[in-house]
Amino acid sequence: MTTLELNGITKRFGSLTALDDVSLAVQKGRVHALLGENGAGKTTLMRIAFGMLRPDTGSISVDGRSVTFSSPADAIQSGIGMVHQQFSLVPAMTVAENVALGGHGQYSFRQTADLLANVAKRTGLMLDPAARVADLGSADRQKLEIIRTLTHNAKVMILDEPTAVLTPKDTTELFTQLRAFADAGGAVVLITHKLHDAIEHADDVTVLRHGRVVLSSTMSDVDEITVATAMLGAPLNSSSIDEKPSTSSLAVVASLDGVEIKGGEIVGVAALDGAATPLLRALAGRITPITGSITRPSHVGFVPENRQEEALIGDFTLTENLALASAGERRGLMNWTELEKQTSAMVAEFDVRTTGPDQLPTSLSGGNQQRFVLGRELRNNPALLVLENPTQGLDLNAAAFIHTRMKQARNNGAAVVFYSSDLDELAELSDRVLVVSRSGIRTVEPDRIEIGNALLGRNE
Repeated sequence: MTTLELNGITKRFGSLTALDDVSLAVQKGRVHALLGENGAGKTTLMRIAFGMLRPDTGSISVDGRSVTFSSPADAIQSGIGMVHQQFSLVPAMTVAENVALGGHGQYSFRQTADLLANVAKRTGLMLDPAARVADLGSADRQKLEIIRTLTHNAKVMILDEPTAVLTPKDTTELFTQLRAFADAGGAVVLITHKLHDAIEHADDVTVLRHGRVVLSSTMSDVDEITVATAMLGAPLNSSSIDEKPSTSSLAVVASLDGVEIKGGEIVGVAALDGAATPLLRALAGRITPITGSITRPSHVGFVPENRQEEALIGDFTLTENLALASAGERRGLMNWTELEKQTSAMVAEFDVRTTGPDQLPTSLSGGNQQRFVLGRELRNNPALLVLENPTQGLDLNAAAFIHTRMKQARNNGAAVVFYSSDLDELAELSDRVLVVSRSGIRTVEPDRIEIGNALLGRNE
């Protein structure tokens, strides 16, 4: 039985057609994966389903009844809930207070606690209603977002990248709970970049490309290659360089409190709740440790997690942003003609889609911004490259490109250190992994289960 149906949805923003005659049918009791590259229209479609946007043409039905949503409140009243990628919680408030936000009438802790108990009884999702959100980990915050949705009696739950910050154990628990929700008669729409999550846990799949449906199928009738090809319009570019240098003669290029980083290796860093930031920024020379000793080469490339605020100046051209890389070392007059040539060559090499070196970075997509920043940092072949969550929010092709360049830097002799909130990425890309926890830094093999156990303090 179809619970949520969108028929012939078209949405334009000026001259841009974000969605072109898109239809989607979400069945009761099933998990439906909605996939596509960045900009494919997934978020726009789900914002329409949740009443955040109005379609230009097309219709929405819930349980066979035609509906019109003017706001998320209308969608919630019809049983549609959405858990966004960015948490929308108030850290200073308790679990119960966050659940009650947006409600009507006088707040009652007891009544809200009863709502939470009812959700726990139905789904197994349980949190202390008196706990402060600031004291919760990422997994419990994700759980609270879902609980808050369920307290509104949602029968369709839309989740946007729900496993981005979860350990393997938490991911397994989340999908167990989503399956229980579907088995109890609910329906789930799962937006994710992790194809293995979609393949393993979804019953149905719809793929959007350039605002159009290019694949709609039961998951049992397709495989990962078929889905990836539908997303990209061609087989995934897998030209990454996997041959690793011999580890017998690698030289140490950096060390921090006894942890050695060698040229010719990729070292992944796993940590919870920002614990990796001091380590990475100390290695990159952006902060000075209060205690302990550190050695690092004079030339370090650094790609921060927040590229818009920490790696780029939006009002500067690409040429001016390139010049920032050596701003503290350059003396004398600027040769802007030569810098423009260097910028043009670099954006061509790193496939940055731009109109030219005078373009502002704010007009580039996230993937193109990241390619530019990485290209700038690799331009002079640093001995050490430090990256924070380098592929977060990027689509398959952009992430594959970043991975290829990291491997090339390693194979050219650089030491590459990167933090990722995606344990699969750490396991697939790293030669070894450093796990940062309260008890210190451990070195583990690049295995997602071993990394997850180390993060949780197991097997120490």
